[in-house]
Amino acid sequence: MTKRTLGEIPAGGRRRLLAHYGPAARRWLDAVPGRLARAAERWKLSLGAYHDAGHASVIATATCLDGRPLLLKAWFDPSRYRREVDALRLWAGGPTVGVVEAADDLAVAALELVGGQPGGADRPEREIQVVAAALHGLHTFGQRRRRPDSLPRLADYLAREVRPRLERRLQKLDLGGWCSMVEAGLPTVADLEEGSCGPTVLHADLYRENVLFDWLGHPRLIDPLPMVGDPAFDWAFWTVYYDLGRGTDGRLATASRVSRIPVPVLAPWCRLLAVDGLLFYAESGDPRAPLMAEVLTDLLAPTSRSGS
Repeated sequence: MTKRTLGEIPAGGRRRLLAHYGPAARRWLDAVPGRLARAAERWKLSLGAYHDAGHASVIATATCLDGRPLLLKAWFDPSRYRREVDALRLWAGGPTVGVVEAADDLAVAALELVGGQPGGADRPEREIQVVAAALHGLHTFGQRRRRPDSLPRLADYLAREVRPRLERRLQKLDLGGWCSMVEAGLPTVADLEEGSCGPTVLHADLYRENVLFDWLGHPRLIDPLPMVGDPAFDWAFWTVYYDLGRGTDGRLATASRVSRIPVPVLAPWCRLLAVDGLLFYAESGDPRAPLMAEVLTDLLAPTSRSGS
């Protein structure tokens, strides 16, 4: 018998979304089971179960009439829904998850289920190389296809969010032994400008958990925070965050080789993200702060040691 509703959202997902969005999300969280049920009825899907993951959306499995498995994703922020769906549609046919259905009135979409299960299939041995090739392909799509007007600009993000929070945290935090290291990374950050390559649509959230693999070992990028800007930002994010503290030098070298952006151009972007990440971790008491400090130290060294 087909489920009409999945019931209450798992407690862990509810806590994460409330921590991310605050008390304003409570009413939306209460309404999500009904929204998912309405989407499933509209698209003639059978609901499966919640997939308790993520901080900005609620995810559930579902099945088409022909037996094809899908993911249903509900967003709290309608603008985030719109941007993500627009970007995924622009990248259609590329190394991303496909949009099967979308309901603007519900801010719910039905997406491909990569690898037949949440989390995708097993990762291949040459993971770094194939992900780099996929990211290059993603940027090529973003440069050649018409970009939707809904997407924000990297330059605005840097000016309105990144630089103000860097300044605020620098004034607020006692960085102790990290102070000189952060100061050493700031001169290049302050002078950083776009322009090394033509603008493209960036994924902008290239953590390892946002790169899944299908049954053939092909990477499929999910959960973008799309912006339009210099590809160097994505390559730097991937270098720093994809597997924090492991293989940083190797990813930087691969990023430069595949993107054809010289390391001296990519390195300041890497330092920007490492400084920003370290200050965030320090402010929030995140245990990854010392690990990010090591990454920044390596990025500042004449000869990086991160890949050793």
